[in-house]
Amino acid sequence: MNASTEALPVVVIGAGPIGLAAAARLIERDIEPLVLESGPVAGSAVREWAHVRLFSTWSEVVDPSAEKLLAPTGWARPDGAAYPNGGDWATLYLQPLADALGDRVRYGARVTGVSRAGRDRVVDSGREAQPFTVHLLGADGREERITARAVIDASGTWTTPNPLGGDGLRALGERTAADRISYRVPDLTDPAVRARYAGRRTAVVGTGASAFTALALLAGLAEDVPATHATWILRRGIGGDTFGGGAADQLPARGALGRRAQAAVEAGHATAATGFRTAAVERDGGRLILVGEDGRRLDPVDEVIVLTGFRPDLTFVSELRLALDERLQAPVGLAPLIDPNVHSCGTAYPHGANELSHPERDVYLVGMKSYGRAPTFLALTGYEQVRSVAAALAGDREAAERVELVLPETGVCGGAGLFDQPDPAEDLAGGCCAAPAPATLRIGVGADDRTAGNTGAPAPARGGR
Repeated sequence: MNASTEALPVVVIGAGPIGLAAAARLIERDIEPLVLESGPVAGSAVREWAHVRLFSTWSEVVDPSAEKLLAPTGWARPDGAAYPNGGDWATLYLQPLADALGDRVRYGARVTGVSRAGRDRVVDSGREAQPFTVHLLGADGREERITARAVIDASGTWTTPNPLGGDGLRALGERTAADRISYRVPDLTDPAVRARYAGRRTAVVGTGASAFTALALLAGLAEDVPATHATWILRRGIGGDTFGGGAADQLPARGALGRRAQAAVEAGHATAATGFRTAAVERDGGRLILVGEDGRRLDPVDEVIVLTGFRPDLTFVSELRLALDERLQAPVGLAPLIDPNVHSCGTAYPHGANELSHPERDVYLVGMKSYGRAPTFLALTGYEQVRSVAAALAGDREAAERVELVLPETGVCGGAGLFDQPDPAEDLAGGCCAAPAPATLRIGVGADDRTAGNTGAPAPARGGR
């Protein structure tokens, strides 16, 4: 890379927690960042789950370099032992951090493509000498190209939730039933959302913390509106690991959520269908019937909430030479460290630029996007990623290869991470999650659990982009 290219900014895609931390780390290394955020404010995706609390405390979700950048502004970190929700995280930390970065953050800038200038992915000649060209669409609809020395993609996975279909594709009829299907934990403090589910039958699909939270919220709603009923749909069975690590989980709020979910099952308040993989959605008048791959047809429901995790959007980086694991869609160097087929479904190891590297030099997928379809991502993991990446871009290989993070053991086989994804191992053979026989049972929660995932402390769930 020549001197003129080195003078270009590093483009960071996404003004979420990891993207903004990347910018702070780059500034610390005297490298100029340019953060491109598709939304109108910092943490736009985080704000979409403002009502959901994180599993981590404030002390675990503030990047150290970001805090240094904020210090001259008079910013003070909230109580380190408290659990913020998404709204708190966005307004009390992410937006002040973006404001401190000033015009290094551009809003309403949706990246539509990234490539080497004058080189598609086929061309070898002079490739690494060329800067990157980043194509974007502004809020006014105008197209623009930006030239960059490197690209850090921290765009996350929030916009690409996994579909309802048990084969990883949309179930037959899922698209046409979109008006009755949601892929988010409902915010029942919103009157319109509350009215959508009150007094109705709702299917909740998934086995992660998001599903636990949704079930608890709906059960709490049933305490006020008795006709409210939930059907919990699991692709595997209910076993000792279904509800997480409990007291063994070193993320106490996550363990507490699992215990509340287990208490809900034992209390008996809704219907669960296990070993059920959805193949089709059929309309029955104004209601929906889910049809399984084994031919089973569940009782009609009014609404469906699909909480089966997320996947990365790789369309706008398709002209880059990325080395991605064929299963997880994570960088090949990272995939073995987070693969639920091999590990105990909840284990992740600190890693950095080496594991995140690709054949295309100076391109890094970080944050949730780096995990592809794997679960158990933590903010601390992302902050360590961008610390290492910034060091690598500055030419400090010793710092890039040094590990400066010790993650807590999850104490869980199949837990969810920062962004509250259910464990994909429920869909994978082997490992610690075996395929179940079909079954039906009763589940439910008591009145004390009605605020799970929304208010109270410690808060049960995490979410985000």
